[in-house]
Amino acid sequence: MTTLNSLYRAKAHYLAPGALEKYLDEFASELANEGYKPLTIDAYANSIAHFGGWLERHHIAIVDVDDECIAAFSAHRCKCPGGRKHRSVSRKYVRRVSRFVGYLRHRGVLDRAEALVRFEPPSELGEFCDWLFHHRGLSPRTVKRHKQLLCKLIAVLGSDSMQWNAAMVRDVIVAEVNRKKIPNAKCIVSALRMYLRFLASVGRCRPGLDQAVPTVAHWRLSALPKYLAAGDVERVVNSCDVRTNTGVRDHAILLLLARLGLRGGDIVNLRLCDIDWCAAELRLGGKGRREVRLPLPQDVGDTLLEYLERARPPTSVDRVFLCMGAPSRPFATSSSVCAVVSSALCRAGICNAPSKGANLLRHSVATSMLRGGATLDAIGTVLRHRSFETTAHYAKVDTASLREIAQPWPGGASC
Repeated sequence: MTTLNSLYRAKAHYLAPGALEKYLDEFASELANEGYKPLTIDAYANSIAHFGGWLERHHIAIVDVDDECIAAFSAHRCKCPGGRKHRSVSRKYVRRVSRFVGYLRHRGVLDRAEALVRFEPPSELGEFCDWLFHHRGLSPRTVKRHKQLLCKLIAVLGSDSMQWNAAMVRDVIVAEVNRKKIPNAKCIVSALRMYLRFLASVGRCRPGLDQAVPTVAHWRLSALPKYLAAGDVERVVNSCDVRTNTGVRDHAILLLLARLGLRGGDIVNLRLCDIDWCAAELRLGGKGRREVRLPLPQDVGDTLLEYLERARPPTSVDRVFLCMGAPSRPFATSSSVCAVVSSALCRAGICNAPSKGANLLRHSVATSMLRGGATLDAIGTVLRHRSFETTAHYAKVDTASLREIAQPWPGGASC
């Protein structure tokens, strides 16, 4: 078995981990069990040996290692042995050292880091989050985002909500949203407005205070949908190198986005039990945790099966799509799916794409269905829209139908 000790000994003439040496082999075993390759373990060996040598030169004992010590190591202008004269320590080095220090804390070699003193949210905020999850059907991630936004506002307003007034609410909102982009500002405004209504309903703030929350000027659905032509979509889907495990996984993701119009969150949350192979269906839990079933096209099913049989890392995790690098874990957020789409666009040579996220293929599905003669009701069903107004947004790109209903311009000039 590859060990950190065996890797650093070849370089011991200039990288000696000192007192950290006796913990290295066990840490290497932990990395190997999580699926890390010998080359990555070697990189950890270099980082830890460098850190251990730095501790020795500064006469710092292991028990005195803390976050401030790691910060000092990351900031030092390196004159350590090994040809690293006057070089800064890379962020990768610091991340590896931080993980090793966390391992030492877990083993009890170091005291666990004390939690930072943070703002303690009122109990009403916890009740509000429970209400959002159980009664409004918001996802845990959305509830967490609302809580984080509200904590910032409550820290300024004060924990006694009965003392809040309209001027305080307006001032804190204006101060916060001036630093944000429109979508983020709308989230802040929406979260505070819902929270004030909740507090008023349980008698913990003045009624009608939600009316003091200013609105953010934004014309909903005013822009045209961003989409790709059908030929470009196929180029993106076929850009994956299916000879590699990552290419097989990305090909399956892109097909699900391009054929069924899934959201990035659908890809992240898809579980093995959500695939009904006998009925050729996918079970999805969309916004508001509404469960729907979509048909599984033949090409999508074949690609999914190939990924599960050949490319998916062996693990007990029940999510369908996993990160290919060690340790085997599901995608953290939908931004990982957006990165898959962005990489595929680059490989396909589409440099002028209107956007580079997962929704680009979702909009392309809707546009293609509309131009193929599908009704807006059918498109709304496939995309799982709760509002017909959202689906009607795609009618803007149906230029042939729009020409038929366009009225002549006053003065006789034709449209």
